[in-house]
Amino acid sequence: MKIEIWSDVMCPFCYIGKRHLEKALAELPFGKAIAIDWKSYQLNPEYKNVDGENLYQYLSTNKGISIEQAQQMTQQVVSMATDAGLDIDFERSIPANSFNAHRLIHFAASKGKQDLAEEHLFKAHFTDGKDIDNLEVLLEIATGLGLDQSEAKEVLDGNAFEEEVRYDVYESQQLGVRGVPFFVMDRKYALSGAQPVEAFKQALTQSYNEWQATQQTSPLKNLNETTGNACDENGCEI
Repeated sequence: MKIEIWSDVMCPFCYIGKRHLEKALAELPFGKAIAIDWKSYQLNPEYKNVDGENLYQYLSTNKGISIEQAQQMTQQVVSMATDAGLDIDFERSIPANSFNAHRLIHFAASKGKQDLAEEHLFKAHFTDGKDIDNLEVLLEIATGLGLDQSEAKEVLDGNAFEEEVRYDVYESQQLGVRGVPFFVMDRKYALSGAQPVEAFKQALTQSYNEWQATQQTSPLKNLNETTGNACDENGCEI
């Protein structure tokens, strides 16, 4: 069974949701039978960090709040990340346009390293304080993934995989995705937000059992009446 995940590497709840999903899969007997396909989504496609803006300044501008309020808002996210075993450092995090990062993910996917690319980009952005819109940083990440350096440079210097990124975004619009992370299971069921591990386990079990029995698809049905923490074009709900 396949799970498609619309995600943006600028979204902390996508990072947390990734870890929750991984824990759920590790605890389920059929976890290794699940294939994961990451899909591109941009929370702020027009954004360009031209003035060395830090995360708190970015949140202050986009949400119309003070720097102090922005700092307070992120504390809950840091706590959630810690509980998930992640180290998120908003003091170092650099707001960036994620389009080129998504191109790198598609390139990595063509080499069978899509999930690893997601992981490295999340860590680079949220833990290591790297600018994921900087082509040298992206090339460094690509090399760390074991991708051919010259091929990666050719991809990043050109416009390869641009259409793939745009098509993912188009698909998200057709499915009615309004925030990320957004998990689609077998194109039949959907979960929105960084749901708890148990919610993932329940949804995965139901989806997998039906997939195994029928392997048929139907319109998306939301498996949870509540929405988990997510990010949209207006920012992250904290």
